[in-house]
Order: sequence, then structure tokens, then C-alpha cells
Amino acid sequence: MAKLTKAQREWRPDTPKKRRSIKTMFASTVLLLEAFVAFFATLVVFGLYRDEVPPALILGFGIGLSIVLVLCCALLRRPSGYAIGWGLQVLLIATGIVEPVMFVVGLLFALSWWYAVRTGGRLDRENAQRAAEQAEWERQHGGETGAAGGDVR
Repeated sequence: MAKLTKAQREWRPDTPKKRRSIKTMFASTVLLLEAFVAFFATLVVFGLYRDEVPPALILGFGIGLSIVLVLCCALLRRPSGYAIGWGLQVLLIATGIVEPVMFVVGLLFALSWWYAVRTGGRLDRENAQRAAEQAEWERQHGGETGAAGGDVR
């Protein structure tokens, strides 16, 4: 028998599916895209400066930054994950010291991060309000969903 996950063990019939955070999905997408950009920027810097700077230093920092960006996605379930994400935005901009085009790329990603966090949070609040209103309506009407919200067969 396969080992069940916590969500599978706790599931019961008629249990509503827990809504995923849009803020977390948006922010994770930005971080993953940044990880790819950081990796490819590392290859660019390696190609340009491998005779001037030890290759292990270039590759270690760049690949390390890419890994940290990916791992930060797991921390987004907590408020501290977003603070770390902001720190990573500053670090990505600071890589422009080595390769100046990264100032622009980092700034554009920081704007994307800001937009993802701001808009995702707003959408999460709207969804929570909509769910509360739906629950109140169902409580008042005995759980009837009507034609618009029920199963269409």
C-alpha cells in the first residue's frame, strides 16, 4: 500500500478543497524565473571574467544564488519568506556590480516581485471575501447552490 500524504490522511467526504494562495504562486513564479536568469548570467560572467576571477568563485556564487532563489519558494508559506525574497531582490540588483546589465535586469525583476506580492495579496483577500459571502449565502439558504453555482449536467 502506498504511503499517504498528510492531506490525503485528513481528507473526508464533502471537505472543501483548501484554496491555494495566489500571492505565493505569483511570487514563486518570479523567484523561479530569477533563478534561471541568475544561472545564465553566471555562465555569461564565467565566459567574460574566467581569466580575471577564479572560476570556482564565479560558479559557486552564481549557482548558489540560483539554488537559494529556488529554495526561497518553499519559505513563502511564512511572512519571513517574503522578507527573504526582498533581500534576494536586492542581491540580484547588486550583481550589477560585476555585470552592469544586471542592474537593469535586477530592477525589472524587483518590480515584478513587488507586483506579484501586491496583486497576489489583493486577489487572495478578494477570494477570501467571496468565499465568506458564499458561505453566508449557503448558510441562509440551506446549502442550495442554484443553477449558477451547482453542477451542470
